[in-house]
Amino acid sequence: MLQIVLQIVLREKFIGTGSGNLTELENAINAQSALGYRLHTITTAASGSKGLAGGDRIQATMVFEGFDLAAD
Repeated sequence: MLQIVLQIVLREKFIGTGSGNLTELENAINAQSALGYRLHTITTAASGSKGLAGGDRIQATMVFEGFDLAAD
C-alpha cells in the first residue's frame, strides 16, 4: 500500500467567517483522487496568526492511500 501525506495551510478571512482558500484544499483532494488515491485521514490544527490584517492560519494534514499495482 502506498501513502501520500499532504499539508495545506488555510488562511482565515480578515472580514467575515470561513476560510478564503477552501478551494485549494478541495483541489488537492480531487487531484489525489484522480490519481487513484483515497483520503484516509484529515486533521487540522491552528498554526498561528499573522497579525491584525493577516488572519489566522489553519494547517490541514491529509493522508491518502492507494495500492501499488506493480507489487504483488
